[in-house]
Amino acid sequence: MHINIEKVSHQYETKQGMLPVLKDLSLSIKRKGFTAIVGPSGCGKSTITRLVSGLIKPTQGSIFISNKKITSPLSTVGMAFQNPVLLEWRNVIKNIILPLEIVSKNMTYNQKRSNALDLLKLVGLEEFENNLPSELSGGMKQRVSLCRSLVHSPEVLILDEPFAALDAFTKEDLWDVMHKLKKERDFTCILITHDLREAVYLADQVIVLSGRPASLQYDVKTNFNEEKKISDLYSSEVSQLLATLRNQIEIAQNKND
Repeated sequence: MHINIEKVSHQYETKQGMLPVLKDLSLSIKRKGFTAIVGPSGCGKSTITRLVSGLIKPTQGSIFISNKKITSPLSTVGMAFQNPVLLEWRNVIKNIILPLEIVSKNMTYNQKRSNALDLLKLVGLEEFENNLPSELSGGMKQRVSLCRSLVHSPEVLILDEPFAALDAFTKEDLWDVMHKLKKERDFTCILITHDLREAVYLADQVIVLSGRPASLQYDVKTNFNEEKKISDLYSSEVSQLLATLRNQIEIAQNKND
């Protein structure tokens, strides 16, 4: 396995006292796999992304990537969020190469630009390298954000609800863009989402967390075809899987009631 989370518990200090969000969470993610994590709001999904990236340390337990325990922030992890957070004073290409300015200081500008252009071509934005963020649509900004998260060739890509704010058609278009990026690039992916269709369409493994403090409640392989199509989401097999996942979410929500 590429990522192993072993008996992890985590809590935050608040004005009202300690708030436990994870409890004895254990799960494994295979190398080059695509794992979606779903669960009730506030159950600790985003906390997992911070733990895996090394931004915070668990209160208890350990997390390993390639058998190495995570003890500090990792340059081998890329992240994309619901808000693309592009710098308005930098054009598209310069926004994308920003991580390379931090982790690959020995690369020349032309090498950095070449890496960024390769990604822009994959997402269909090669003609917009000199545009400013304010000149892009929401979907285009998110494509740029995905390029930026992959430009330094990370081992692990973490997606924390990157498509949540987009309209349905733009969202589905970006799902297919994500498939293309996953096919062309060599990385393990963790997706945090509230959209069960998104989870099933993008991931080969879907994990349902229980209510807070969260532990592993349900773990399923999607068994999708290699070449996925949006129309596959309307098959009886996928409908049954979505119904099962909805039921698991309802069980998790009842834990907090």
